[in-house]
Amino acid sequence: MSTDSHLSKWNRRHAEAETQGSVAQVLLRNLHLLPASGKALDLACGRGANALLLAKSGLETHAWDFSDIAIERLMATAQEEGANVMAQTRDVVAAPPEADSFDVILVSFFLERTLVPHLIRALRPGGRIFYQTFVKDVYLDRGPGNSAWRLDRNELLHLFQELQIHYYREDGTVCSEPDEVSDLAMLVASRGEE
Repeated sequence: MSTDSHLSKWNRRHAEAETQGSVAQVLLRNLHLLPASGKALDLACGRGANALLLAKSGLETHAWDFSDIAIERLMATAQEEGANVMAQTRDVVAAPPEADSFDVILVSFFLERTLVPHLIRALRPGGRIFYQTFVKDVYLDRGPGNSAWRLDRNELLHLFQELQIHYYREDGTVCSEPDEVSDLAMLVASRGEE
C-alpha cells in the first residue's frame, strides 16, 4: 500500500469514527505508574483518548500522528474539555522523538519495530514507556489481518529487554475464556536512573 493510500485510509477512519476512541488498557491498569509530573508523548495518538488522559493527569502532553484528521479531532476535543495537549501531524517513522526528551511515552496499537531503539533513547533517565499492541496467537475480530503487524510470543519483552520491566501481560492462547486483552501484549518499563 502506498503512503498516500495508507494515509487516506486512516484519515477516512478517523473522520468516520464517532468517539475519541478508548484509553489503552495498559494505561488504565497502570495509572499508578505514571509520574506526578513530566513530559509525555502519545505516539501515533489517533484521535487522542490517551493524550487527553495524560494531560488530565498533570503531564505536559504531546501527541503525534500522521493523520491530520486525527490531530484536528484531538485538538477540537482537547479545547472542549480544557485539556492542554500539544498535538502535531508527524510521520513518527521519518521523524522519531529526540533522545532524552520524554518522561512518559505511550504507544497503543502501533507497531514499527525499527522505532524501538529511538523510543528507548527518547526516554529521560527514569522515564517510562507504556506499550500495547496485538499478538499473533489470538484474533478477537479486531486488529491487523497482516501478521507482520502483530507480535510474536514474548516479542515485546525482547524488544524492550534493556529497560526495567514493571508490568507485562500476554495471555496468548492459555486463557480459558478470552477477555478484552487476550489478544494483546502490554508492557510498562523504565529507563534506569543515571
